[in-house]
Amino acid sequence: MSEATAGDITSSVGANLPYLRRYARALTGSQTRGDGYAAATLEAILSDPSSYDKSLSAKTALFRVFHTIWSTSGGTMSDEDSGLAARAQSHLAKLTSGTREALLLHTIEEFSFNELGQIMDISTEEAGNLVEIAYAEMAKSLSGRVMIIEDEAIIALDLESMVIDMGHQVTGVARTETAALELAKAEKPDLILSDIQLADNSSGIDAVNNILKDYNDIPVIFITAYPERLLTGEGPEPAFLIPKPYTEEQVRSAVSQAMFFSSTETLKA
Repeated sequence: MSEATAGDITSSVGANLPYLRRYARALTGSQTRGDGYAAATLEAILSDPSSYDKSLSAKTALFRVFHTIWSTSGGTMSDEDSGLAARAQSHLAKLTSGTREALLLHTIEEFSFNELGQIMDISTEEAGNLVEIAYAEMAKSLSGRVMIIEDEAIIALDLESMVIDMGHQVTGVARTETAALELAKAEKPDLILSDIQLADNSSGIDAVNNILKDYNDIPVIFITAYPERLLTGEGPEPAFLIPKPYTEEQVRSAVSQAMFFSSTETLKA
């Protein structure tokens, strides 16, 4: 492989690595495991550059290599999990094979059904069917109490409506860090859906970190206009991260996915 070719692959992989890490983290429910799969993907490309199909888009080619490794390894969580994490694994085992992967790829990473098929080595029609099955199966799996931390009234109302339509209960909406802490003390949520920047210039990250000091088993979904800024690999990162502006599919997918996992590591403010 020429230096120019190697440089091209390195550049395209580097540009899409934050999104692969986001996907791997959401898929495994663990930053450590997710990064392990991402690292294995990079090692596979370095050892066999032909595995990176340059006829595909850069992001699609990278995710295709990841999925080859994921499917070969069996794509499971660790056997060492216990408690809530073990119950999460039990839920996952009941889902049709490939549905979570398809749902995340299509909604969070915004791949088309055609690209999804290229990544998972299935037909475009099968890719669409997997996403439909995922929505149906996950909608039946879990419901719970969702706390929303969002300072923009219209967005908060939109998120609240979507969460309720999914069959969940909204414990309340907080516009500031102080309000969020009070709301969490009043009623422990099963899931937190949080913006990063709040009304009084306080931080949604700080609010979540403080809530998790008392309740460290609550999954969290962060919403931000700049997701790549939180996916640097330099410290703890959110397991579930959706961009602004978001789509209804992205919110539905993230909420359903997050309910499967028991904890979300905190972030550096």
